[in-house]
Amino acid sequence: MENIYDRTRLVLGEHLDSIQDKNILLLGVGGVGGYCLEMLVRMGIRHITVVDCDVFSMSNLNRQVLSTLSTIGDKKVDVAVHRAGDINPDVRITPIDIRLTSDNISGIATSDFDYIIDAIDDTQVKVSLMRHCKEKNIPLLSSMGTGNRFCPTSYEVVDISRTSYDKLARKIRLELKKYGIYKGINVCYTQSSPVKTQGGLGSVVYHPLSCAGVMVSYVINDLLNNS
Repeated sequence: MENIYDRTRLVLGEHLDSIQDKNILLLGVGGVGGYCLEMLVRMGIRHITVVDCDVFSMSNLNRQVLSTLSTIGDKKVDVAVHRAGDINPDVRITPIDIRLTSDNISGIATSDFDYIIDAIDDTQVKVSLMRHCKEKNIPLLSSMGTGNRFCPTSYEVVDISRTSYDKLARKIRLELKKYGIYKGINVCYTQSSPVKTQGGLGSVVYHPLSCAGVMVSYVINDLLNNS
């Protein structure tokens, strides 16, 4: 009988079984995070906790895979649960509909998770998350900037100390230095220079998609190598 993961198993073989019961915390299910969720579910990860306090709006339609006309106004975590269940009912999505802050991170990003994927935008919360995960030795991969970029480019996972041409990464490096942290945090970023806009942060669909693809690929391979 045909199975949803038959073609994935052709590539991973028995190694697929070793990642399916991993426990992933996904912070943010918007642009980058939504595509991360889609890929994690289709890769066979059965235990995913998603954290987001936002609802979908019209401005999300150009780049967020979970955003459709029918989901405008709906909570992102609720849509994430429905989307995952519509792909594979065996997937267990735990939704947490709260705003992440520096104060509540420690109670959410616990060592119960095998990996944490950070797809949030708030610089200070990212820094707090990085400090917490480094202290507790929890595997973490954080997304950097994907906005205001147009030309196709490659994303890569590097140590935060090796990033360049990324304003968000630069801000984070400066903040981390205040706590004596100079390296040891993995991030996904691109050296593609952002374009100048008339105001606000612009985006095109293939940048968050590309970033998410590299992130999920890295996490899956890291889990396989350490299983």
